[in-house]
Amino acid sequence: MKKTGTIIVLGLIILFFGIAMYWLWSKNSEDPIVYTTETPSVGTIVKKTVATGSIVPKEEVLIKPNISGIIDEIYVEAGDVIKSGDLIAKVKVVPNVSSLTSAKNNINAANTQVETARLAFESQKSIYERQKSLFDKGVISANEFDNAQLAYNQALQRLNQEKVNLTGARQNYDIVKTGTTSGLGASANTEIRATVSGMVLDVPVKTGNQVIEANNFNDGTTIATLADVDKMIFEGKVDESEVGKIKENLPLEITVGAIEDKSFDAILDYIAPKGVEENGAIQFEIKGTLSPRDTTFIRAGLSANASIILARADSVLTLKEGLVQYDPKTQKPFVEVATGDQEFERRDVELGISDGIQVEVKSGISKDDKIKVWNQLKPPPEFGGR
Repeated sequence: MKKTGTIIVLGLIILFFGIAMYWLWSKNSEDPIVYTTETPSVGTIVKKTVATGSIVPKEEVLIKPNISGIIDEIYVEAGDVIKSGDLIAKVKVVPNVSSLTSAKNNINAANTQVETARLAFESQKSIYERQKSLFDKGVISANEFDNAQLAYNQALQRLNQEKVNLTGARQNYDIVKTGTTSGLGASANTEIRATVSGMVLDVPVKTGNQVIEANNFNDGTTIATLADVDKMIFEGKVDESEVGKIKENLPLEITVGAIEDKSFDAILDYIAPKGVEENGAIQFEIKGTLSPRDTTFIRAGLSANASIILARADSVLTLKEGLVQYDPKTQKPFVEVATGDQEFERRDVELGISDGIQVEVKSGISKDDKIKVWNQLKPPPEFGGR
């Protein structure tokens, strides 16, 4: 029995040894990995970051009324190009009862003052004429006559001043009642005129709408928005992780979603000194002025993306960044250059700027070298297990 058990154990050992040898032989008989190569090329590398935003006018002017009332008529519509001083709208004044009563009372008070001044003037005029007659006859002295003449002139001046006040009170009453008065001409409060030249971007009111004048307690109702559409800017935001990479006067490449196959040049001229939190991230506002050389009409408010060019290298030796390896100890970059059939040697390289796909190679290889694709994947076996 013992002999039989020993034979069985030895047989199992031989069987397992044969299986192991067969497995090793099958592994060694598999085809080895064949590494492919790629060659560098000469091209341009642009390192950039992207900001999202919109195209807006550099300056927008809000036209507001100088008096409260109701829009009587509108003379422009969005898209019209107008000049400074052109009539935009006309306001019909709805008088305030309290203001109207106060203005009327001011007229009555001014009338009373005029009448009082007139009576005083008539009295001084009689005294002046009597004193003049006596002075001509040599009855009174020159000093007494001078006092009478002074009092007469002062009474006349007071009367004229009260008449001016009465005229002002009447004009104020007309303005409160109708919004205008005689003598205002083009500066009539009921006529809303453009203060600058440009395109009408928006007319947010309609005929019959009530409007409020601008004052210390209210911004007033906007009747129209004007802007010079030849001076447009890109206004967008960048994340805090990117703001440290940019600086003023960097070139921008603007792409507008509504305008296909066209880009616009701009210059970054503003970076906000303070960020604003949006959706848990800090965003910094940026602005870039579009080049005036392009004649394409860009509508205000269109969404746009700005590629901020951080660095650029033209006509340089480039290589796919995936072909570059890094020494695990020194972290210095190197590539493997083919020296024969599936034979490679290591060469240290000096890299420049990278756009994330291609990297500039300053030294270490030439454009004729064949670089090993070291991180290629082994193709999966064909279906059927061959």
